[in-house]
Amino acid sequence: MRCTAGEGARIPIYEELVRERGDAVAEARTAAERIRLQAARLLGGQRAVRPLARAGESAD
Repeated sequence: MRCTAGEGARIPIYEELVRERGDAVAEARTAAERIRLQAARLLGGQRAVRPLARAGESAD
């Protein structure tokens, strides 16, 4: 049985790339969350802030 990226399993080539070059997806997610929190702080709570949805999750 083949796993697809949508099933939550990592693909071997992805694991190799992570070892060689780092996990750009995780780094981008971390940076986005940091920026989201900074923006919420700068806006002074003018808008309701909720965590970003991860791939495959609903935003609501």
